[in-house]
Amino acid sequence: MAEKDLTILSSFHTKSLRKIVRILWPRIVSKQDLLDYCQQDSIEKVIVQKRWRWIAHVLRKDQNVIPRVAVQRKPEGHKKRGRPKITWKRTVKAETATMGQS
Repeated sequence: MAEKDLTILSSFHTKSLRKIVRILWPRIVSKQDLLDYCQQDSIEKVIVQKRWRWIAHVLRKDQNVIPRVAVQRKPEGHKKRGRPKITWKRTVKAETATMGQS
């Protein structure tokens, strides 16, 4: 998921929690305090957990199932200039590196 999309989703999540709990404008509450008060995890953490659960589910399936082929596929053709595209494999590698696993 792109960083911009994650930021937009995170701000929507906190805005929604503020409306539910009725924390209005003059009262300032940090994002972490709000999440603790609502007993919620950050949306980034939830997305990572759901993504790992889905990847584990897909990798347990047969080799010829379309989602597994999509996760394990290697893009073919000529490499375009610029940054490589974000794929499921690159996302998983980046997340395992940040978690300290390899």
